[in-house]
Amino acid sequence: MMQDILLAKIGLVVILIAVLILPFKVRAIERNLEIFLFISGVLALTFSGFIPIPGEQTGWSWKILTEALTTPLNITNILGIPIGIVQIVLIVGIIIYVWYRQIELAIYNLVKRFSVSVIIFGLIIILGLISSVISAILAAILLVEIICALPLDRGSKIDITVVACFAIGLGAALTPLGEPLSTIVIAKLSGAPHYASFDFLINILGIYIVPAVIVLGIIGVFLYKRGSTGTDVSECHLQRETIRQVVVRSGKVYLFIMALVFLGEGFKPIVIDYVTLIPAEGLYWVNMISAVLDNATLAAAEIGPTLSVQQLKSALMGLIIAGGMLIPGNIPNIIAAGKLEITS
Repeated sequence: MMQDILLAKIGLVVILIAVLILPFKVRAIERNLEIFLFISGVLALTFSGFIPIPGEQTGWSWKILTEALTTPLNITNILGIPIGIVQIVLIVGIIIYVWYRQIELAIYNLVKRFSVSVIIFGLIIILGLISSVISAILAAILLVEIICALPLDRGSKIDITVVACFAIGLGAALTPLGEPLSTIVIAKLSGAPHYASFDFLINILGIYIVPAVIVLGIIGVFLYKRGSTGTDVSECHLQRETIRQVVVRSGKVYLFIMALVFLGEGFKPIVIDYVTLIPAEGLYWVNMISAVLDNATLAAAEIGPTLSVQQLKSALMGLIIAGGMLIPGNIPNIIAAGKLEITS
């Protein structure tokens, strides 16, 4: 029995290392990241079934299967309405397909009136901050569509998108409407001693996040000017995908979210046995694993009413920042990587 548990834990560590390294080293895996993460999640969940945790269910169950199948369709709230990333990607893709001429003209007029630098600065800051209200999903979709239409070379588009996704990932944590992580944190801290309400995260994290989003806006402008070779307003073109491309992209996002659910549940034994035992101050650094694991899953395991406000700041900032480092780390990264074909 003990040998089975040890082998299962070794297997989980190997999978974690593979998820961290292989997308950078193997071209085929990088091109098929959704499938790779899905397989890794299935293996992790299988190994976790050999590791018993008191009061916790590990391994495969109907509950996990149901959660994996439904989570992509019900992952956030937009203006109080529960909706999933898949529906948003699909609906916005169809809207752009139908009205792409009008949207393209609007972006053309925007670039004609304001400089590209001003647009980039405003885009990063505005989407970064309002993502806490309209959700990180919708903010990320708006970002990639506007970036695709701007008169920028591909390198500049990727640089600015990466910075903007980082800003959205930070800003979305300010309210429970922004992303699953913030929703879970408010729910877990709603009782004594914190009595967390809607503005709890703004009060404890705003002093770090708001200036960071503004700085990221400045960095975005710097990256644009560094790589700029001059822009021509006539080069504003909105990419019009086919309906098939829109549907396929939505399907890939669905598979991606399912994979993250499996990975999060599969690595639960490691998180509970080891990560939660680390002093909260050290969680800032340990939480870098949220670069490949759903930070909402880690928040659910780590955050609790026994943590002080300072400990909460340390743990949450570690989760939020690390979530922007790799594609699986947060939803904006997943959406942007799929649309712009950004590599690991």
